[in-house]
Amino acid sequence: MAALYEGYSLCGLVPAPNLSSSGVRGIEEERDSDHVLVTDSGRCVGLYKVSDQKPLGSWTLKQGQTLTCPAVFNSQTKEYVAVSDNKVIRIWKEDDVLLDKAFKATVSSDVWSIHCAHEGQPVVLFQSGAVRLLESLLSAPQQPIEEVLAQEEAIRWSTTLTAETQQFVIFTTEQKGDHFLYLQRLNPNTLQRYRLEREEPGLSPLSFSASYRDKHICLLYLYPNGHMYQSVVPVRGRGADEGAQALPLPRSQQLRLPVGEGLLEAASALVLDEAHIAVVGVPHPSAGAGKDFLCIWNTNFQTLQAGKEMAGKIYGQLWCFSNKLFIPHGKTLSVIPCECPKSSLASALGKLRQTKSEVSKAPASVPSWNHILHGEKAQQSRTVETRKTRTSRKTQSTPSLTIDQVLELIKTAPIEEVQKEVEGLLSRVDIQVLQSSVAQLASALVSRSLADPAFYSPTTLAQLVHTQCLCHSVCPDLVLLALERKDYFLCQLCLQFFPDVPEAVTCACLKAFISMSDKDAEKANLDPDSVSFMETFISPERGPAGLHNGFSPTSFEEDLPEALGGGDIKAREEPEKTPAPTEQMCPVGLHKAVLLNEVLQTAYSDTFLLPHLKDLSSQHVVLFLQYLQFLYQKYSQEAFPQMHGQRSPSLTQIIDWVCLLLDAHFTVLVMTPEAKGLLLSLHSFVKSQVRLVSELGKIEGSLQELNKMKTKKDIGQYSIEVIELF
Repeated sequence: MAALYEGYSLCGLVPAPNLSSSGVRGIEEERDSDHVLVTDSGRCVGLYKVSDQKPLGSWTLKQGQTLTCPAVFNSQTKEYVAVSDNKVIRIWKEDDVLLDKAFKATVSSDVWSIHCAHEGQPVVLFQSGAVRLLESLLSAPQQPIEEVLAQEEAIRWSTTLTAETQQFVIFTTEQKGDHFLYLQRLNPNTLQRYRLEREEPGLSPLSFSASYRDKHICLLYLYPNGHMYQSVVPVRGRGADEGAQALPLPRSQQLRLPVGEGLLEAASALVLDEAHIAVVGVPHPSAGAGKDFLCIWNTNFQTLQAGKEMAGKIYGQLWCFSNKLFIPHGKTLSVIPCECPKSSLASALGKLRQTKSEVSKAPASVPSWNHILHGEKAQQSRTVETRKTRTSRKTQSTPSLTIDQVLELIKTAPIEEVQKEVEGLLSRVDIQVLQSSVAQLASALVSRSLADPAFYSPTTLAQLVHTQCLCHSVCPDLVLLALERKDYFLCQLCLQFFPDVPEAVTCACLKAFISMSDKDAEKANLDPDSVSFMETFISPERGPAGLHNGFSPTSFEEDLPEALGGGDIKAREEPEKTPAPTEQMCPVGLHKAVLLNEVLQTAYSDTFLLPHLKDLSSQHVVLFLQYLQFLYQKYSQEAFPQMHGQRSPSLTQIIDWVCLLLDAHFTVLVMTPEAKGLLLSLHSFVKSQVRLVSELGKIEGSLQELNKMKTKKDIGQYSIEVIELF
């Protein structure tokens, strides 16, 4: 999963008095990703080394002059370029002290911005839409500049990209509520013009971001209503003829972000890679109002991957260089390191998930994510297509409802009708189209279920979770609703498929599972694979098999003091009087154990989980520790009880949870008489593991010494070597 790490402050800011602007006009990469140029909205340019949080240089204009576009670095000449007062181009080097004494040239038309791609030449974009290479412009600064844009058409955003060794200047414009995209190729000099589709009346994009992949330029733009779209433009498109109409630019919705009440005012979305997008200024789905967050969303799975609350006002500005996000907030410009691993179903479900289970849990009604993303042909796709064909054949004769109509239906219709329409919608709508709407359907069902105790559709909710388009962030009340209605099957599905279950919700599930009676648990209709694993696991036929993983019943008895039954050596020396080691019984019922296994396999952070674990009662802690001891003993006695295709906790997860419980309840367990024998038993396991690790360490040392030994080259046809290990 994507992650946001601990950030640090790069420099202070002087925001506008009315807090409408951060005071930062732009940030550009300098000689490498560790050096950046920060241009403020006044008259100062600063050079910073990011890793050291250290200013390396600063240049300021005279009073009364203003920088009107961000400064850039020309890597070919090692010079800085900026524009003041819209028409004065200034060029200076790092060792220059005063900008007023550096080179400057006045051009004949107002400049919108200067862009410089990595290892490319600086390009000047004029407010009229004309583009010039800086070198050719400086040869004749007063050369006439043509009017590319129509009357009342103004530039709103611009950038530059290098694609297929060609440099492009990309900018968007607005004219009477219409928005246009321009792609200016520099060599050969061609211009492509497109018209963006209109959103709701009066809404203009808040931010744009462009990237190049698969021989196309991808434009991402965010609207105040939270709708985020992507438009794809071919690099080798035809140039626009003078006076020709702009080509329509199709778009596809990437995300529908939660905006709360009203519209977004200052927000920005930035492409990190082909599947991850950083967003600022958009409310966090599970946080309260009035809190500003930096979030990373995965567009392939419609999931919130990481979020970080930012102190102070967010101004809707965001930059990214080499996995470092630069964000102005309050009176600080912060740097937030981030990580975006390659998007896949395994990473989206969390690092603690088991790949074998994910494969077995893939729903049969849709192709796997790998096939959707990478276009691989699957043996399953033929079955899926057949099923979809049959379904579409059935529904052709009856009118089908749209997603918006189904959402309205959920508010008032009976349960049977809601189940029928949602199931029909899931069967006929393509999974990629449905991704952005599953969260809306689930939220609508949960909201009505919370408001109306008589309304609850467990089958429909389970179907939505099975689509794997849901996560806890976009529907935070789903798990708690399932616990309230004692729908343990839905709880199990959420723990399996949600990658972002908060630690508080995990502990709420644990408390509900551990406190329920075995009789109530047996009534739950749980996942067959997990039930099958536990049935095989606790079967009497799977008895002790001698010494495995450093533990055996004999060594266990030797570790116990005489007061607990480990003494009387004479009795053990008489074989006919020594009873066979008894098989430890599972302290909880079969279905209860299955639900506890799901908790063990849920991703968590120790720091956030420990406070919630302290809410468990001492009786529940002892019972849970007894179950963990049972699992640990079975894993120690069996070669490897996990079976392919079945969900099962790993030995590492079991040990981690034992440590967490002991850390959270150490004092209570020491003072509880019932826990004395349990703690001594766990202590014996620790001693056996210490002995095992010690012996493995000796073997490792011996093997390392063997590896260091040099083999003689002249051995001959017959020889005997003696190797002594000390």
